[in-house]
Amino acid sequence: MIILAPGPSVLFVIARAIAWGRRVAVLTVLGNSSGALVLSVVVALGFGPLLSRSDLLYAAVQWGGGLYLLYLGVDAWRKRAAHAADMNVAAESSEPTLWQCVRDGFWVGALNPKGIVFFAAVLPPFVDKDQGNIAQQLVLMGIIFAVLAFFLDSTWGLLAGTARAWLANDTRRLIFLRAMGGIVIMILGILVIATAARDLIAS
Repeated sequence: MIILAPGPSVLFVIARAIAWGRRVAVLTVLGNSSGALVLSVVVALGFGPLLSRSDLLYAAVQWGGGLYLLYLGVDAWRKRAAHAADMNVAAESSEPTLWQCVRDGFWVGALNPKGIVFFAAVLPPFVDKDQGNIAQQLVLMGIIFAVLAFFLDSTWGLLAGTARAWLANDTRRLIFLRAMGGIVIMILGILVIATAARDLIAS
């Protein structure tokens, strides 16, 4: 659901699809997903051992993850117009080569500071601590996230590339997509917080 919700990465892909078509969009997604995978593995290997040794940190991450999702959703809703307007930046330069598409997408995914916070705050609440191997679980979730992101974000890119004129002629449509994404993320944040609260009561 988080991947399906149109976030900054999706708008980046849509912008390139509108500017240069489906090929550029899919290659950008390939690079972006690869960058996100590298980032998730780094976070998992550094953060996993800490979670396995601290019940307090584990509980804090559960609550923090839900609150962070809620923040992302509210932020997406509040800045929906600005985020949609940012997509016009992609059309200001000439069409990138195959290598440039993958490279640009990779660095957007790998050097996104919000991505570090996202993987550190959102994935750990879904870890099954009783099974151990927390770092391995986080790596597996990061791989699943990256694979899903490639296919789902590519779908956005293909659709946007096919409907280039329809999307480019009315920014309100992009604003609507971003607003819906914010609502979905807020709902997910509330669900994570509710789960954390239930676990606290049960313990």
